[in-house]
Amino acid sequence: MSKRKNPEKRLPIGQCISQVQAQLRQRLLQQGHPGKRCGVQAQHKHLVELLKRTVTQGESNSALIISPRGSGKSMLLHDALKEIKENTLQVHLNGLLQTNDRIALKEITRQLQLENVVGDRVFGSFAENLAFLLEALKTGDRASSCPVIFLLDEFDLFAHHKNQTLLYNLFDVAQSAQAPVAVIGLTCRLDIMELLEKRVKSRFSHRQIHLLNAFTFSDYQDVCKDLLSLAPGFPDAQFSEEWNSNLQVLLENKIVEDVLQKQFNSSKDMRSLHTLLHLALCRVNVSHPHLNAADFVEASRLRSLDSKANILHGLSVLEMCLVIAMKHLQDVYSGEPFNFQMVHNEFQKFVQRKAHSVYNFEKPVILKAFEHLQQMELIRPMEGLSVRTQKEYRLMKLLLDNSQISEALQKYPNCPTDVRQWATSALT
Repeated sequence: MSKRKNPEKRLPIGQCISQVQAQLRQRLLQQGHPGKRCGVQAQHKHLVELLKRTVTQGESNSALIISPRGSGKSMLLHDALKEIKENTLQVHLNGLLQTNDRIALKEITRQLQLENVVGDRVFGSFAENLAFLLEALKTGDRASSCPVIFLLDEFDLFAHHKNQTLLYNLFDVAQSAQAPVAVIGLTCRLDIMELLEKRVKSRFSHRQIHLLNAFTFSDYQDVCKDLLSLAPGFPDAQFSEEWNSNLQVLLENKIVEDVLQKQFNSSKDMRSLHTLLHLALCRVNVSHPHLNAADFVEASRLRSLDSKANILHGLSVLEMCLVIAMKHLQDVYSGEPFNFQMVHNEFQKFVQRKAHSVYNFEKPVILKAFEHLQQMELIRPMEGLSVRTQKEYRLMKLLLDNSQISEALQKYPNCPTDVRQWATSALT
């Protein structure tokens, strides 16, 4: 009797959804997803060639990768490092973490695993210590020395270190051909060269790699498809096929296309796209196993929520009244700054007009509410003013516009009718 072929293994829908969430979330949250490189092929090739010359030929190099935040500097660097198959040592430094040269040197020692070599040695200078560390890595002549790649994120912050000693010595080692060293900096500042001292500039190679987000909307859609597609190795092949075919149809949907186009027009930042797709993916569950257009619309709505307008929803009625008083003062005086006393007087006019004891607060209570608005950064003091000025007369600026206040009032829970009418009434 011949054996029948076992039917293709199907997983319960709950397990499929768990696998989808695990795989796609990891892909969206990791820095360097191995997807399509859109518009940066030339920069990628340049960086790979630069690093390969250091690794294979022992040629020391230095370069800066410059572009706005979220444009793919880290992704470009991670991609390039993946293509370097040879054995290398990588030292990752970040200007936000290594706030001075002493901390940076300690981190370099830790990442190169040379704590036992340094021990309790006393060095005369930073340069001597760094030279000793690099000398300790040598296993013979220059050709057989282990190449070291220094990666400096937030590079511009290192320029604020005292005397720029770290940058000077790294570039000096790279220029002097003592050991195969590559120094790659990542920064958002176009004026970075103006921050460097003359002696540091003279040792830098002046190689600059600029990322300009030169991809098209079609490329943007391809990246979106690439990020949300399930890979061939998914445990349930039939579910994977259904997911990918549904995704293909979905991305051709006019509503989804409009959402992506709006996102593309507002920002080509890939992290913004990842956040949008992540919000849409969070809506997938057992009763809703596939993405649809409504998921993208809701994700876009959540992305465009105004955080300050949301803060207003949690204010007390008194605090909301003070915000409305400030709004009136801004309208009357064409955006000129105000002080607490002016806001208090405006609020008292409202209380007297309505003759409601419910809004009759003592002045210290009103001042406390005013200070709370400042703590939440809804108002801020004007710059350049003397701190000796009494707080009741300190000039302030409202950090909200009329549309934000109006939107917040519409959604404010149990907003008194008097307050709502006051906010919308024309000024006399």
